[in-house]
Amino acid sequence: MRVNDLVMTYQVGDSASLSKAISEEDVMVFAKLVGDDNPVHLDDEYARNTRFKGRIVHGALVSGLISAALGTKLPGPGAIYLSQRVEFLHPVRPGDTVTAIIEVTDVRVDKPVITLKTYCVNQADKIVVDGEAVVLLDSD
Repeated sequence: MRVNDLVMTYQVGDSASLSKAISEEDVMVFAKLVGDDNPVHLDDEYARNTRFKGRIVHGALVSGLISAALGTKLPGPGAIYLSQRVEFLHPVRPGDTVTAIIEVTDVRVDKPVITLKTYCVNQADKIVVDGEAVVLLDSD
């Protein structure tokens, strides 16, 4: 598919979302997978004595929902990250439901690249992560 034909399938304002209830098991598996055993994520007693007054989910686990939305929803399979900026605004706790929302903000006509506003909200509709992604589209 020609680059121009490919990028024209996306329009500024196109959006998608993906939701997940983050379980205790998700936190434990993520910690083991990446080796991040920071007690603020894993130890109730330790975490109670922090500024968060309880355990929080790894930020990378939460922002990973953005990656899932990009790879499965918009633009979907074959999309490759070129960059991702994230700001962690509020803690996410085990048991919270997080929705990653992505919205096309720019479509390049010279390359198969789109820019998206990316953010995550919790079950109270509070923005917990804010950011922007630049994605290379699958041109095969």
